[in-house]
Amino acid sequence: MGTSLYHHHNTPKTHHLLLKKLIIWALYTIIPLALLHLYLFPLFSPPPQPNATLSASSSSSVTTTTTFTSSSSSPQAGVAEPKQRPRRPRCNYSDGQWVRHSGEPSYSGTSCKTIKEGQNCMAHGRPDTGYLHWRWQPKQCAVPAFDPAAFLRLIENRHLAFIGDSMARNQLESLLCLLATAEEPELVYRDEEDNKFRRWVFRGRNATVSVLWSPFLVKGVEKSEATGQYHNKLYLESVNERWASELDGMDVVVFSVGHWYLHPAFYHENGVVLGCHHCPEFNYTEIGFFDVFRKALNTTLREVSRRHDSSPGTSEKLVVVTTFSPAHFEGEWDKAGACPKKEPYKEGEKEMEYMDAEMRKIEVEEVAAAAERGGGKGLTFEALDVTKMALMRPDGHPGPYMHPNPFANGVQERMQNDCVHWCLPGPIDSWNEILLEIMRRWKDEYFSDAAA
Repeated sequence: MGTSLYHHHNTPKTHHLLLKKLIIWALYTIIPLALLHLYLFPLFSPPPQPNATLSASSSSSVTTTTTFTSSSSSPQAGVAEPKQRPRRPRCNYSDGQWVRHSGEPSYSGTSCKTIKEGQNCMAHGRPDTGYLHWRWQPKQCAVPAFDPAAFLRLIENRHLAFIGDSMARNQLESLLCLLATAEEPELVYRDEEDNKFRRWVFRGRNATVSVLWSPFLVKGVEKSEATGQYHNKLYLESVNERWASELDGMDVVVFSVGHWYLHPAFYHENGVVLGCHHCPEFNYTEIGFFDVFRKALNTTLREVSRRHDSSPGTSEKLVVVTTFSPAHFEGEWDKAGACPKKEPYKEGEKEMEYMDAEMRKIEVEEVAAAAERGGGKGLTFEALDVTKMALMRPDGHPGPYMHPNPFANGVQERMQNDCVHWCLPGPIDSWNEILLEIMRRWKDEYFSDAAA
């Protein structure tokens, strides 16, 4: 019987049945495994993106080359990006040095008709001219000489506004002189208050350039010795409507403030007095001005984003913050020789002071934060980082030549010196060369017509 059973299991028919069962079991095992593999490891996985992450060095600082666009305009995950026109290479314009330049400025104290008298060093008799023969040279790239025709093409049918204190006005007047070498601007509006609000047009391009006085950007009341008010009053929760009410009609906005925050002031927010700066005779908490400056800039950039979002049909807008420009007083401001240097500082010769560095840091960080929060589609934020290049130019201020021929009657014991603003022509013209490069990149990103 045992032999019979053994014989039965070894017949050809039995072998055939066993093989068939093994094949079926193998298929039941292999097919699920194959499906699982395809699920976990697709045959055509997308290649890794080379720019998916930023290195620590590329994200640790913000420079004039970085264009911060609102997050709402970023491509969504899984959506193919539209083809973009080639962009200009990025460059850290703020990192460089002043190099000698044999060429002459494109305008002079007599050829340009819009220079504020106090910055017309040539016409006021400044005898040395060496300060005119330096150009800013970034380490990573070259800044082309200012091209007025290209700049006018960029603002054709648009409105460029400078908003801030006298440093904003100084940069504006430099730009007007540079542009006037291609086309004379026509003054179409001027207020009666010391030219604090003015507007020009360039008829050939239907381009508008204006300046609006707002030394705090937020709502404020300026100190006045005439009224016995020796402290500024700032209201940090609200922007100054004098400029904000015109924001919708502006395509490029350049903010430039800082120096008025160094003055004595009381600070208010939502009906509460937060404290003050330099008010020992009053019973208020001394809180300095750094945090206040940050709050004011934060309020300003948030309001720009909010109004841009809430205005239907708003076009693309470029918002630029020109960073803090250090003063160069040596000794007392009202004595001869307050800013006597005749050449730029060499690399490493002058360290940036804490206050100047902190003001710059606040501005750069708030510009980056504004972009990170996001505004509306087409809203771009830029930091025009001039603090280092300004620090290196103690020779570029009017000094005593803020007045005509200050030494005509000999050296006086007391005389005013301007070691804050810049001679025109002078170093500040380089600010506008970089502004032109920022605007060229902006146009490359947002407009389909030929780049200027």
